[in-house]
Amino acid sequence: MAQQATQTKPQALERTCQGVSALDEPCDEKASYHCETCGRWFCSVHAEDEEWHHCAAEGRDEGGEG
Repeated sequence: MAQQATQTKPQALERTCQGVSALDEPCDEKASYHCETCGRWFCSVHAEDEEWHHCAAEGRDEGGEG
């Protein structure tokens, strides 16, 4: 799952969110969460949004057969 980045040194280049909507619209907000599963960076809004970050839905019980 996405984890908030911890920084010890300021970076010259700021990362932007790598989330992409179903309509192929990119997000250009500052990224602060790194997903260890897919290796992408996300803003705080899209890190847990399965519409923008498909790994967010992995591992959740989504119902169905019990």
